[in-house]
Amino acid sequence: MTDLFAAAVPDSPLAERLRPQTLDEVIGQSHLLGSGKPLRLAFESRKLHSMILWGPPGVGKTTIARLTAQAFDADFIALSAVLSGVKDIREAIDRAQINLQQFGRHTILFVDEVHRFNKAQQDAFLPFVEQGLVTFIGATTENPSFEVNSALLSRAQVYVLQALTEPELEQLFERAAGVALPGLTFDDAAKSLLVGYADGDARRMLNLLEQMKTAAETGKVTHIDEALVKNALARSGRRFDKGGEEFYDQISALHKSVRGSDPDAALYWLVRMLDGGADPRYLGRRIIRMASEDVGLADPRALRLALDAVETYERLGSPEGELTLAQAVLYMACVPKSNAAYVAYNNARAFVKNDKSRPVPLHLRNSPTKLMKELGYGHAYRYAHDEPEAYAAGESYFPDEMQSVEFYRPTPRGLEGKIGERLAHLRELDRKAKKEK
Repeated sequence: MTDLFAAAVPDSPLAERLRPQTLDEVIGQSHLLGSGKPLRLAFESRKLHSMILWGPPGVGKTTIARLTAQAFDADFIALSAVLSGVKDIREAIDRAQINLQQFGRHTILFVDEVHRFNKAQQDAFLPFVEQGLVTFIGATTENPSFEVNSALLSRAQVYVLQALTEPELEQLFERAAGVALPGLTFDDAAKSLLVGYADGDARRMLNLLEQMKTAAETGKVTHIDEALVKNALARSGRRFDKGGEEFYDQISALHKSVRGSDPDAALYWLVRMLDGGADPRYLGRRIIRMASEDVGLADPRALRLALDAVETYERLGSPEGELTLAQAVLYMACVPKSNAAYVAYNNARAFVKNDKSRPVPLHLRNSPTKLMKELGYGHAYRYAHDEPEAYAAGESYFPDEMQSVEFYRPTPRGLEGKIGERLAHLRELDRKAKKEK
């Protein structure tokens, strides 16, 4: 008789059921696990070492850590930096000591999302790693250079894992379909769409397949086409972590595409970031920055266009206002470029930072009162508009006893070429005026 009160045992997720049991079953990461590659050699040499596994979600970080423990017959203790604290770390260390003292067995301490531990928590591992009590394996989606303490980082080898390629995801698809989706067939368009939705993430691929199995059972169908996939699955965002490594990589790609005058690539990265959930207002601020840093006076209209685009977005909102951001990006990618204003500003800042505080020359000072006039404020100031070409040739506007410094050097591109010609003419007038003196 069935016990109505017996606890039901839920089916484990497909991702867990298909977790590789050997290195040869791992799909992807051939640059680390292939013959003669670093992690394969580490396994074959039987020399265990601490490591940081850095890569996007769903690429096998936890699987590799588990296989390491299995290969070296070590106890595997897994902590999540999201859920664990110092108490959990202490308990893990106590267990490692028991493993070593009572059973002569080594311990691998695996910390998922290690970048979420603060400095004190990360420091807590150091003495036990140095003693050899545990072998530390950390997994992170963030750049360990910024997120992992240098002391811990120096004691671990960093391995960079990569998102799965489309052929690798297709291989995973075939394996999963053969094991967990009996009786279901997929046409090529449906398969291609699922691979695209997975976006390099093996776990996401398997979760999508489980959702498709449920949809097929609900609809009582055995063949899955593109339309069924689109109807059954909510479109998930691209791999993107606001404020994380992926975020800054993509904004860097956008900025460099504009600087490199590639409108198509610039538009691609803009749309990728919008698709991933980036705040359009943040992108607008970066676009304004590009107008000054990379276009500058080669086309001053770029700054006005960027400001107009942001203002229009704030009025229209998404998605209508995003078109104006795209327009600004395309314009700036196409026009002549100059970083002369950016370089001049940075040079001037560096000069002022290292120079002493110099007083304003008397002839440049304002003189609104009689006393100021008597003290010589504004004396012998030459009003440029009264001079030939509205230019006081030979005049100095720098502090007294300070040599003129050429911070701004216009490029020959765009409007700045005309600015350069104008400045060259004025400097020639200065030379003539000084020679006459």
